[in-house]
Amino acid sequence: MPKAIWNGAVLAESDKCEIVDNNYYFPADAINREYFKDSSTHTTCGWKGVASYYSVEVGGQVNKDAAWYYPTPKDAAKNIAGYIAFWKGVKVEA
Repeated sequence: MPKAIWNGAVLAESDKCEIVDNNYYFPADAINREYFKDSSTHTTCGWKGVASYYSVEVGGQVNKDAAWYYPTPKDAAKNIAGYIAFWKGVKVEA
């Protein structure tokens, strides 16, 4: 079952991930919310739409904008609406 791990903590774990552009997107109910902090960062993908971000905090260390999601993606990416993906050193084990 895919897991997202950073700084020794399991950030997310699910067997219902979607894979898009070689990234694992985890369902919102699969993340351990205690590690996630809202971010004001937004970026735009030409075919997925506007992404929002979370910073991740584990053991007093913050990984700024290490997780992203599309709250209202374009039609081509509807399957990942609200799903969370990771980067910036977060290891996804599948």
